[in-house]
Amino acid sequence: MKILLQATLAFGLAATPAAAAELTVITAGDQNMVDYINEYLGPLFEKQNPGDSVRTVGTGPGDAGSQKIVERFEAQKQAGSKVWDTDIAVAHEKFIGPMVEAGFLESYRDRLATGKLVTRANADMALGSNVSGYVMPMFNSQTAIAYNPALVPNPPKSYAELADWAKAHPKQFGYNGIKGGASGVSFVMGWIYAFGEGDAKKLMNGPFEEAETGKWNKAFTGLKEFTRNATLTPGNAGTLDLLSRGEIAMGPVWVDMFYSWQANGQLPPEFKLVLPAPGMPGQPMHYVIPANAPNKELAEKFVALATSPKVQAEGIVKRFNWYPGIDADHVKAELDEATWNKLFVDITPEDLAQYGKPFPIAPYNKAILEAYERQVTN
Repeated sequence: MKILLQATLAFGLAATPAAAAELTVITAGDQNMVDYINEYLGPLFEKQNPGDSVRTVGTGPGDAGSQKIVERFEAQKQAGSKVWDTDIAVAHEKFIGPMVEAGFLESYRDRLATGKLVTRANADMALGSNVSGYVMPMFNSQTAIAYNPALVPNPPKSYAELADWAKAHPKQFGYNGIKGGASGVSFVMGWIYAFGEGDAKKLMNGPFEEAETGKWNKAFTGLKEFTRNATLTPGNAGTLDLLSRGEIAMGPVWVDMFYSWQANGQLPPEFKLVLPAPGMPGQPMHYVIPANAPNKELAEKFVALATSPKVQAEGIVKRFNWYPGIDADHVKAELDEATWNKLFVDITPEDLAQYGKPFPIAPYNKAILEAYERQVTN
């Protein structure tokens, strides 16, 4: 009887599942980021990990949302907390470097099978900071030039060709300058990468050198002339709106906005995109794991699922028209032909790898915007 009781107890202990865990995911960005985790990614993870649950907290849109994540980690580190209240965070690229330098983050990417599927340089360098190992891209947003093929049958393939085209077609190129939307800012940064007489790689990766800012005068003189021949739009949506109404033939846009407008019938289905050489900036949102996360192994499991080819295809590409965080070629097998042709025919994975650029590091970014105000708008 005693032996039977011991065996029963041993069996009962073996059959008892490990204590259930609640993963806390905090995310910057619009409400759709919270909805994505609450409605799709969280339930999928919970189904694969019975008993565990996912709780999502939104910190708000834009830079302010990521700044709140930084402040949250900073407060817990200063308080000497051994275990923090966050397992996973999703933050904008520009905030990752400072978090790595402050010691807030775990280096975990090399432990994930999906870590080998990341090929974009922005997963290693984030606006001049080495973040290799500390991030997994949730997705990559990208700017490109949208155009009406009825008016532009042979779109310019480079900034140099674009400048010539705009001169020959006054007011047919539209962009929002540096006000009211980042697509115009991205276009300006790409212009400096193309025509600045300094080292574009230094602008993207640093270090900051004041002398470099004196090498843009010729580029800004050209941009001022270009802008005289262009139509200034009221913002990201304004550029798309003028395109849809035929008031302009080309303009810089965010790729996901472009495809969302097409899906909603706000843009004609025949409109296309081109990513001109030497490239235009985009930016990722990154998954990070805090150094003192309470459930590190489970957090890594969550990020591995979130960055798997199937989830990147279903959740990132199909739901949002975002480019995947991992290499698009690994996602292709999980996408139907129509979806692939929509997102990766005009701009191929090779185009993204070659011409998808990061924004300049903060001091160069600020200097370019200030120079634009002085030399282009005045």
